[in-house]
Amino acid sequence: MPNVLDGLSLVDTTGRLILAATVASLLAGIGCHAFLRARYGAIERDLRQNGEPRPHFSHPLLVRIVREAEEAARRSGDANAQAIIEDTFQAELGSALLAERFVRAATGLVLVLGLLGTFYGLTLSIGKLVSLVSSDAGQINDVATAVTTGLSQALAGMAVAFSNSLLGVFAAVVLTVIGVVHNVTDRRTGLMIQIETYLDRLLPASGAARAGAGGGGGFDQAVARLESTVARFESALRHFSESTRDLREVQLVVSLKGDGR
Repeated sequence: MPNVLDGLSLVDTTGRLILAATVASLLAGIGCHAFLRARYGAIERDLRQNGEPRPHFSHPLLVRIVREAEEAARRSGDANAQAIIEDTFQAELGSALLAERFVRAATGLVLVLGLLGTFYGLTLSIGKLVSLVSSDAGQINDVATAVTTGLSQALAGMAVAFSNSLLGVFAAVVLTVIGVVHNVTDRRTGLMIQIETYLDRLLPASGAARAGAGGGGGFDQAVARLESTVARFESALRHFSESTRDLREVQLVVSLKGDGR
């Protein structure tokens, strides 16, 4: 560790800025992991604790999902739970999804920053070596001093290159291990599956409750309409029978009068 710190003392301002950006990316990636884990964990606990027997959630995401699913079920009798969940996640968890995208890109970002520092340091070192080799020894009063100074500047460039490479690889390893232990994308996918499963249980129960509440009234109305139709049909039959009897009586009277002549 002391040797590493001694090498860092040779890094120039630009190299230190690249190192600082790499460290900031590493800390931001770890912070986003912790933020997403806490956010998705809170939603999962709310779903597990406040979903039965009837939903009384405190998180606005779950409240909105249940409300839209029930409205869709009332309108069409069938709700596309997956589409409702995805749309609500996009609307309610914009910051979390942005943090999730950063987490996925953080490993590549720290590697790119490490390579940037490496190429910058190598370019700086090669430039100093070329300047040292191409200098005119006759114009230099103290050759030993000039060579020492040139080599020190070249080594400073190498320090920039290798310190950035080391830090970039270390940060990438840390973020990769965290991603393997706790993958935030898998956590979100699992949470969405749990919500969809809960809606599959909730919506049929709600539909059955609505059917039980309104089914008796609908059956009574259907029976009443059927009885009214039967009564009208019987009345029409009686009217037709009376009309037919009157017609037969008229025909009988007419035939009797004809026989009397």
